Amino acid sequence: MTHNPQHPPGGLTSESAVALLKERDYPLFLASRFSSIFGGQMQSIAMGWQMYATARLTRSVEESAFMVGMIGLAGFIPVFLLTLPAGETADRHNRRTIILVCMAGQMASALTLALASWQGWVSIPLLLGLSAAFGALRAYAGPAVSAFGPMLVPRSLLPRSIAWNSLAQQAGAIAGPAAGGLLVAISPAHAYFTSFALYLAALAMVSLIRKNAQPVVNPGSRWALMREGLAYVWRQKIIFGAISLDLFAVLLGGATALLPVFARDILHAGPQGFGLLRAGPAIGAAIIGLMLAVKPIRSRAGHWMFGGVAAFGAATVLFSLSKLLWLSLAALIILGGADMLSVYVRQTLVQVVTPDAMRGRVGAASSVFIGASNELGEFESGIVARLLGPVLGALAGGIGALMVTGLWAGLFPALRKADRLE
Repeated sequence: MTHNPQHPPGGLTSESAVALLKERDYPLFLASRFSSIFGGQMQSIAMGWQMYATARLTRSVEESAFMVGMIGLAGFIPVFLLTLPAGETADRHNRRTIILVCMAGQMASALTLALASWQGWVSIPLLLGLSAAFGALRAYAGPAVSAFGPMLVPRSLLPRSIAWNSLAQQAGAIAGPAAGGLLVAISPAHAYFTSFALYLAALAMVSLIRKNAQPVVNPGSRWALMREGLAYVWRQKIIFGAISLDLFAVLLGGATALLPVFARDILHAGPQGFGLLRAGPAIGAAIIGLMLAVKPIRSRAGHWMFGGVAAFGAATVLFSLSKLLWLSLAALIILGGADMLSVYVRQTLVQVVTPDAMRGRVGAASSVFIGASNELGEFESGIVARLLGPVLGALAGGIGALMVTGLWAGLFPALRKADRLE
């Protein structure tokens, strides 16, 4: 899985980056990722803020924090139930078509929220229901997107493209919360209408991609193909260790799920401060993503990954203890950069060693872990905040992430010793 070639994969020259961007369809894919992530982050920040504000009308801070966590649970359940069938679908059907259908569904969810906010119909059941619907769309879009990207570039440029994909996503994750915080301060409806427009732009760009998006279909039943994908992940211990490390570290260290609570009732920063804090992790991730796009990791990939997860846990601890907006923002920037580093290593390992015919299913298995770490992590953070309060909840999560890092370093020595990515 990892080798020691004389030259790092994809090359480290500026010519390889130029060659990547000269692929006609790849820039369209890259721009669509930015636009869809921008819209999704804006929608997410508006939903989180509305849920907390609505719950605070009748509930305490701790109870309202729990309701914010319920959005994460509502989004995770369909991801958990549907992602494996979605991965098999991405390995059997046209991946571009799957992406377009999911984008149309995202447009419908944003438009529904916009109209409900405009007319004053927003309620906790509506937010939970649409979070579940959005999770179902993500369940099918995730494997299709992760499998579609590698079809657009030569294999030699794949590691470089993964770094650029992450950079585009993080740029959208910066713009979304920052713009969302400003728009939510005016009206959540403005944020949702803007999300709708961004989804529409992403759909248009994917529609312009010409390259064949139909995978080579392996024979066998749907269940047999899904079992094959899971068996592959289990056998590849470096991949299993990498994605499970991400699962448990982010599951425990999900302080970002509590940002509405910290912004409103601890830091007293308001919706604008909330948007700034939400952008913090993406700012750090974009900085590291740009560095990796220009100069990918040359060696000691496993050490870099474990170092990134450890820094993620330490930054979570710092954030939980901070009472200053600038210090909290700095901690979130460090957190995002550290997470980007570990994600880059994991994504490169998964994409490079997986055959195209299995990328949808392997991407689906990875998406289950990622979905669990994000959405289920939000729910876990809500429960812990309900029991211990938001500060102690975030602190416990950061300490837990540090403990997981040490445990996984012992359980998966091959992952810790991984050197070059190929």
